[in-house]
Amino acid sequence: MGSCITETHLTQSETDEPSGVRDRTVFAVLFAISFSHLLNDTIQSLIPAIYPLLKSSFRLSFVQIGLITLAFQMTASILQPFVGLYTDRRPKPYSLAWGMGLTLGGLVLLSHASHYLMIVAAAALVGMGSSVFHPESSRVAHLASGGRTGFAQSLFQVGGNAGSSLGPLLAALIVVPHGQASVLWFAVIALLGIGVLTGVGRWYRDHLNERARQPESAIPATGSISARIWLALAILGLLIFSKYFYLASLTNYYTFYLIHKFHLSVQGAQFHLFLFLFAVALGTILGGPIGDRYGRKLVIWVSILGVAPFTLALPYASLFWSGALSVVIGVILASAFSAILVYAQELVPGKVGLIAGLFFGLAFGMGGLGSAVLGELADRTSIEYVFDLCSFLPLIGLLTAFLPETRRERRPLFRR
Repeated sequence: MGSCITETHLTQSETDEPSGVRDRTVFAVLFAISFSHLLNDTIQSLIPAIYPLLKSSFRLSFVQIGLITLAFQMTASILQPFVGLYTDRRPKPYSLAWGMGLTLGGLVLLSHASHYLMIVAAAALVGMGSSVFHPESSRVAHLASGGRTGFAQSLFQVGGNAGSSLGPLLAALIVVPHGQASVLWFAVIALLGIGVLTGVGRWYRDHLNERARQPESAIPATGSISARIWLALAILGLLIFSKYFYLASLTNYYTFYLIHKFHLSVQGAQFHLFLFLFAVALGTILGGPIGDRYGRKLVIWVSILGVAPFTLALPYASLFWSGALSVVIGVILASAFSAILVYAQELVPGKVGLIAGLFFGLAFGMGGLGSAVLGELADRTSIEYVFDLCSFLPLIGLLTAFLPETRRERRPLFRR
């Protein structure tokens, strides 16, 4: 346990910023990167939103639909850690714009796809663009945070939440009435993203040049990672599993649950889903600043384990209380990711991109896997059984007790 990072201290080496550079929060860059996240995830959420159209147009089976999702998830989740690891060593300021260019290529291919393999290739291209965007955008948010890393990650994340909810709406308004070729209209969103990210890339380049001129700008090597830190990262991975499997149950099957149990109309169930997604966006923006103020570990405790009483009550609630509980669950559970990500980046200083790619990739993978596994389970049992079983997932938050304390976590909870 004698590694230099067995315990974490918030020193200059862990923020990856020399003191001459890390002096203020660059809000223009943070808002630009959050807006770009909205654009990226709007395009990203378009693909599953048009599955019914593709299924009928190309007479696809559910297995073929699943393979489209697999192509996207494989490139979007598995590549992210490798992108982050590479750019940790060789920063590429304009890689964000190039990544959005891959997404643009995927959109063009999808709009002109004349057979199934072209659709799979288009999904893979969009996934590749996402695999570049997320770790590098997280790094830019970190650099522009001015030390308010939790706030920066939350602001970045809430843009993605908004985009994920906007994509299906735009698909319903544009693609469903006008057909597959109208997917090309979304190229305007990608081109706008390229323009914004090119400006971000210029700031990133200038920031790197300024940092290089600082006499203390070299980031100390992290050294070997101790067994204790590996254990902490494994626990964080299990918490991500808990969070995203449970979120998959609500985002994918909550409407079916409400329709089956309370005989709601599709519109009524969708309204409840909208309330839940709005609560998720609210929780996302709250989690980071609270972590900056009171410590990441406290947010992780409250967000994962603290939501358990509400998830355990949900399967037994009336319609009114189901709606109220889903809002509370959304706010509390969504606050976890920014705290988990920043906490992990502080555990492994100098590897901002790798950690961002690893945890974004894990979140993508768990969300996709959760959707498939829970769908299969619902087919074999019932949708109510799925919600009964998933209600116990937040109890995995008890593992937070084994996370190491950091200097930030040791600060008094309330300061004068």
